[in-house]
Amino acid sequence: MLTIVAGPGKLPPMTDAVPRLSPIHDRHVALGAKFAPFGGWEMPLEYPGGGVIREHTAVRTAVGIFDVSHLGKARVRGDGAAAFVNACLANDLDRIGAGQAQYTLACEPATGGVVDDIIAYRYADDHVFLIPNAANTAEVVRRLRAVAPPALTVTDEHPDYAIFAVQGPSSAAVLAALGLPTEHGYMSFEQATLEGVDLVVCRTGYTGEHGYELVVPAAGAGVVWDAVLTAGDSAGILPCGLGARDTLRTEMGYALHGQDLSPDITPVQGRVGWAVGWNKPEFWGREPLLAEKAAGPRRTLRGLEAVGRAIPRPHMTVYAGDQAIGEVTSGTFSPTKKVGIALALIDTAAGVKDGDVIEVDIRGRRAEMKVVKPPFVTPSVR
Repeated sequence: MLTIVAGPGKLPPMTDAVPRLSPIHDRHVALGAKFAPFGGWEMPLEYPGGGVIREHTAVRTAVGIFDVSHLGKARVRGDGAAAFVNACLANDLDRIGAGQAQYTLACEPATGGVVDDIIAYRYADDHVFLIPNAANTAEVVRRLRAVAPPALTVTDEHPDYAIFAVQGPSSAAVLAALGLPTEHGYMSFEQATLEGVDLVVCRTGYTGEHGYELVVPAAGAGVVWDAVLTAGDSAGILPCGLGARDTLRTEMGYALHGQDLSPDITPVQGRVGWAVGWNKPEFWGREPLLAEKAAGPRRTLRGLEAVGRAIPRPHMTVYAGDQAIGEVTSGTFSPTKKVGIALALIDTAAGVKDGDVIEVDIRGRRAEMKVVKPPFVTPSVR
């Protein structure tokens, strides 16, 4: 058994006086994008001509392309790399083989809280590629380096690659028109070349639709972005910003780190216990998480759907009668269902069940919400 000591305590969050920019920032400027800060990066929030709702609808009905180059990129290489990562991160990497990807978690050793949620790409026993969240990449790399055996290298490749998410029912047709692989299974990846640029085509995404994520060397990012937009023109492809990405993922009930998961919110509370390898002999946070699972969490993440026209937002208080029983962690208007939806951490002691109607305080007024089990829309990821 590979023994890994608990990672050291957290560093202060990374702050950049000057935000980082995508390798294709100039393309977004030319398209008239509205920008927003995100995890130390300046990224497109939406584009002219319809904004979030139009972009959201394009992904649900046709195809959209997102620049998500702010996402982190890190690599672990050397003899035993996969075993090392498996002894640190929560999910069981031995459930997958070479060429497959897995959603996993880096947890606080002492509390089980989620330092970050990550996609791990297993190339081989000696090679694992990780995609953490933007603001957490340096911290994830630091924790892994702090406990890595001398034979392993953990490299932060955050600025070296762009990532484009091509998502929607027509995504496969668009990529196939470019000669890229599209038939590989969900949560798997293949290497390919497009117009002289080597890239990785991953059957992953954050929208709930059939889609792909392209990991592209930064130097070739413009070539690939332009090629995908051209190939997708007849399919109605739209460039999409982080606004639509958020409404799409909320409709699916996908957790966002920093809101629905955090160092103060465990996988058990956030209802992502399926991403924990409970039978593994070790991973960061194993003991407190096993204890919490056995005892039952004090709060759990639930879905809420507005009964009327109200739109819940993060940090709004949830009530059952006069008793405050929780807080909204993510809330938005669902362009698909035309109703307000939310994820909220609800006290377990409140005894709330799916189908119950509770209330959310929206700027001093109570609005009725039905408790539902996410996703709010039917997934089409496969």
